Amino acid sequence: MPEEPCQCPDCQRFYREHDRLIRENPTLRQQQELNWAALQSFRTLAGRVMEELQKQEELHKQGDPPEVAPGLAAAGSGSAPEASDEGPAEADGLQQAMADLENINAHLFSIEALMERIFDVRVPEPVEQMFREVAGEVAPDPLNADRLRLNRLLHQTPDLPG
Repeated sequence: MPEEPCQCPDCQRFYREHDRLIRENPTLRQQQELNWAALQSFRTLAGRVMEELQKQEELHKQGDPPEVAPGLAAAGSGSAPEASDEGPAEADGLQQAMADLENINAHLFSIEALMERIFDVRVPEPVEQMFREVAGEVAPDPLNADRLRLNRLLHQTPDLPG
């Protein structure tokens, strides 16, 4: 018997996004491009944040208080910072954040190397058409009338009495 999908809000949001990405990008080529763009945007954003943290670390070393230190101190020390609590906890939080981002960037570089292999694959048009057909089965349009009726039967909706 198949396992029921989780109904928590986070999982439901994931399922909706998952299905939307399949519906909007139903071919192998589109999925390749989508994943490549997502990977590159993640790397760009993580890299820029890393640069900002490095700048703040330099300011901290020069004795200027970094702008995000209170939040980083809480992240690094595991407790809420106090107004007068500046110094080692801030540096620890900053160092931990930078180490975490370095790890993320290393993983992203590894994923990029794998993605380059995937991006080289091309399939004939009949296979792309099969992707489109399967996409319609895997992630049907949520606004399809039949699907809306089924959802109303299976789940409580605002228009049905609780």
